[in-house]
Order: sequence, then C-alpha cells, then structure tokens
Amino acid sequence: MAPVSTDAASPEGDAIVSAGPVSVNDASGGPRLLLASASPRRRELIGRLGVTPHAVVAADIDETHDAREHPRAYARRMAREKALAVTADDMHILAGDTVVACGRRVLPKAEDEKTARECLALLSGRRHRVLSAIALRSPDGTLRERLSETIVCFKALSKDEVEAYIAGGEWHGKAGGYAIQGSAEGLITWISGSHSGVVGLPLFETRALLKAAGFAIG
Repeated sequence: MAPVSTDAASPEGDAIVSAGPVSVNDASGGPRLLLASASPRRRELIGRLGVTPHAVVAADIDETHDAREHPRAYARRMAREKALAVTADDMHILAGDTVVACGRRVLPKAEDEKTARECLALLSGRRHRVLSAIALRSPDGTLRERLSETIVCFKALSKDEVEAYIAGGEWHGKAGGYAIQGSAEGLITWISGSHSGVVGLPLFETRALLKAAGFAIG
C-alpha cells in the first residue's frame, strides 16, 4: 500500500491531488478525510455534506469481477479494497464503488461505443439495479461499510435515441454505459432509491458513516 501525502506526486506515481481549502472539521482540529477516488462526481457530492477532503487519490486495485460473485458482494469488496489500498497518517479514508447489474449480471464500465451500445440494449425498457457501496477506514484501522441499492428503469430506447446518446460521449467510463446526471436522465422513466447513489456516492449512507467517525456534519 503506497503512503499518501498532500503533496503532488510525480507523473510516474499515484495521482495525488491537493484538495484546496480544508474542511471545517480539519480547521477545528477534528478528523481529516482522504477521498480514495479520482471521480469529480464523488468529490462534488461529498461537498454537499459540507466536507472538503484533505487529499484525493485514486486507489489502484484489480477490479476484475468473478462471475460467481454476487453484484452486492462485488460492490462491497471493491469499496473495501479501495479503502485498504491507500495509507495516510491520521486521516480517515473514504472509498466507493458503483455497480450496475441486470439480475446477477454485472455490466462493465463502457470504454468504447460497442460496449456502450451493448449496455444500453440490455437496459432498454427494463429495470436494473445500481449498487453503490462505500467504505470508511479510520486511522485506528476500524472499517465501516454501507451499501445503497437503487432500482432504475429505462424507457424502451429507439435506435435513434441510442445513437444520439452515444454521440454525446457522456457514457465513456461509466458503469452500465450511462450517466444519470447527464442527458440519460431524460431516458429514465423512474427510479426507486438514492439518486446520488446512482451518480456515485450515496449521501445518506455517507453522512451516517462520517458522523459515526466523528465528523461534524449538521
């Protein structure tokens, strides 16, 4: 596990990002937070809770999914392993992982148009689950975990709708080939659960973990 500081790493090393102004927790001598994710969405979401991470680093882990592993177990394992993959003196480490699943099938992160089309074909006109797991590791090694499960239903997508969405490019790198915070929301008939969890960080569960760890959140 690579140690983390708030200084910028070399281009060859882990991407360490200074988080800018510290949170009220850090300024008052309270707990400090490292966000083990390079996702700008997670950083923006945690800011809604009034918490600014002291540092941000992308955890480098093997995200290979075992086909025998239930999607819930996979999401939990990924969040846990990310929280354990980074070390930081005197900081709490928050990590998360979002999994899109149709039944027991875990959909990949779309890295090309072909994969994005395949994902959208599976999601078209049916319900699927978005599992958003978070793990918080305290400086003393205590590990707290929560899981948010949201049901999402897409309308039946026409070929033109699929191609228009693909052309927009916001699917790139997204689990299941879509981003609910973008134009895909106009293709979703309803959701039941956590909207922020589908984006990438379930705020209700995150707030509960941070409060349990001593963060001053209103």
